[in-house]
Amino acid sequence: MKQLKEMLIFSEGALKQTNLPLPVFKRGKVRDIYDLGEKLLIVATDRISAFDYPLDPPIPMKGAILTKFSKFWFKKIDIVENHLLSTPLTDIEKLTELPKEMLDFLEQRSMIVKKCEVIPFECVVRGYLAGSGYRDYKKTGKVCGIALPAGLKKAAKLQEPIFTPATKSDTGDLNVDFAYMQNKLGKDLATQLKDISIKIYLTGYKYAYKKGFILADTKLEFGLLDGKVILVDELLTPDSSRYWDVNEWEEGKEPNSFDKEFVRKWLKDNWDKNSPPPKLPREVVEGTKERYTQALKRITTDL
Repeated sequence: MKQLKEMLIFSEGALKQTNLPLPVFKRGKVRDIYDLGEKLLIVATDRISAFDYPLDPPIPMKGAILTKFSKFWFKKIDIVENHLLSTPLTDIEKLTELPKEMLDFLEQRSMIVKKCEVIPFECVVRGYLAGSGYRDYKKTGKVCGIALPAGLKKAAKLQEPIFTPATKSDTGDLNVDFAYMQNKLGKDLATQLKDISIKIYLTGYKYAYKKGFILADTKLEFGLLDGKVILVDELLTPDSSRYWDVNEWEEGKEPNSFDKEFVRKWLKDNWDKNSPPPKLPREVVEGTKERYTQALKRITTDL
C-alpha cells in the first residue's frame, strides 16, 4: 500500500497524478502519458480543466469513466482506424512487479496506444448551436466563418452538422475557419479530416439518441501513422462532447448537460477569468461525477 501511495498522488480521494517507473512522454491537462518506445501508455487521471485552466480538486473516478467511454466508442465506431491497442498492462515489463491492486487500478484508467504524429488541430463538429459557437453566432451571424440563418436561438438544431476546427496549443485553443486549416494542412488532408469527423459525429449522434441523449457537439483529434490518418486521444466523452437529455431539449434554453458544461457554468458565475480559478465546491465535484456516471451507464448499456 505504501508503494501505491508513492506512485499515485491523491487529492481528496481522487487520482491527481501518476508517477510510474516509466519515461514520461507528456503530462497533459488531464492525462499522464508514458513512452513505451513505439507505443504510449495513456493514464487518464481525475484532473479536470475548463477554459484552458486546471482546476482543483479532481473529480473522483473521472479518469476511469473517460477511459471506459473512449474504449466503448473506439470499438463501436469503425469509420477510421484508431490508436487503441489491446495490450494489457501486465505485458509491460517495468509494471509487472507492481502490486496487483495498483495494476487493477491503473487498468481501469489506461490505454496503450500507437505512437504517431499528432495533427495540431481539434476537429470540432456541431449539430446544435451552443457554447462558443452560439456566442460567435450572436456577434457575427456565423460560426467559424460559416454563415447560418438569421434568428436562430440558443440550443437550436442546425440544418446539418458544421465543421469548425480549432488550433491546438498548450496555452489555449483558438477557433479558426476551414480555409485556415486548409492553408496549414493542405486541401486534401483538411477535407479528409472534415469528412471523417462529420461521419463520426453522425454515427455517435444516432446511437446516443437511442440512449436518450442528444450529442450536441464533439471535439476529435487525429494523427498520422505511416502517412495514414488515425483517430487519437479520446472519443465522444463528456470531456470532449456536449450531451443533453433528449426529453429536456427545447430551442432557446440550453438543457441540463451530462458533460463538463456543468463545471463551466459554475465558473462563469463565480470567477472573473482574470485571477487563478477558485476551488470547486463539493456540490460541483459530486454533481460532475454523478453526471459523468449517468452518461456512461446510459450510453454503454449494451456492453
